[in-house]
Amino acid sequence: MTNMFDLTGRVAIVTGATKGLGRAMAEGLAQAGATVVVSSRKQDLCEQVASEISASTGNKAVGLACHVGEWDAIGPFVAEVVERLGRIDVLVNNAGINPTNLPVAELTKEYWHKMLAVNLDGPVRMSGLVAPVMRDGHGGSIINIASMAAFNAGAGQAAYGASKAALVNVTRTMASEWASWNVRVNVICPGPIKSEMTEGAERTMPGFYDRASAATLQKRTAETHEIIGPVLYFASDASSFVTGESHSVSGGMQR
Repeated sequence: MTNMFDLTGRVAIVTGATKGLGRAMAEGLAQAGATVVVSSRKQDLCEQVASEISASTGNKAVGLACHVGEWDAIGPFVAEVVERLGRIDVLVNNAGINPTNLPVAELTKEYWHKMLAVNLDGPVRMSGLVAPVMRDGHGGSIINIASMAAFNAGAGQAAYGASKAALVNVTRTMASEWASWNVRVNVICPGPIKSEMTEGAERTMPGFYDRASAATLQKRTAETHEIIGPVLYFASDASSFVTGESHSVSGGMQR
């Protein structure tokens, strides 16, 4: 029986891939055989991380910067990936902005729009441009990274929770529209995982880790490598009959 998790010959884009969960995902995809496009805002950092992933996995990784919060920057990025690598099989929309402890009454238009631009507009635009490339190839898998805050947003997380809830909703729409293209779209909703993003949440909302860990059945915070298995599942043929799903990676947090 062939290895259903084998990604040899496939090209995977991971946004927000130079640190934290994104880097873990990129390394996991490369270890499974994929050529990985490491993307974030800074070109030099993308190239550095891509080089490190290539060295550690023995598979090709390419560093290519893109600010997903800038709608018009995404088209040239996708075009360059196709020009350089010829195909796109997997897209992981991971780039996002930290939640901050900002009450609704104190939200500014600038903050609200910035959160939505990166956490929602970026994945929508990226997916909208990548899906036709997948359609014209052999199909593909798009994996959106949301958050358990999509279901359990609390005080101070209005903009973040709203952006992630919308991403969960639009995932289902994408899955419906692109099923006939052989493009699957699913969303992963992480709970508390130690990363640069959650460290930022801990700084702005002291006690974040303790409260989040207490809300899990396992009563702990995860490590970044624990996201790799679910991402490989959705990226690979192991999930060939799965689309439009939201999957919690949260130690059993209640939705």
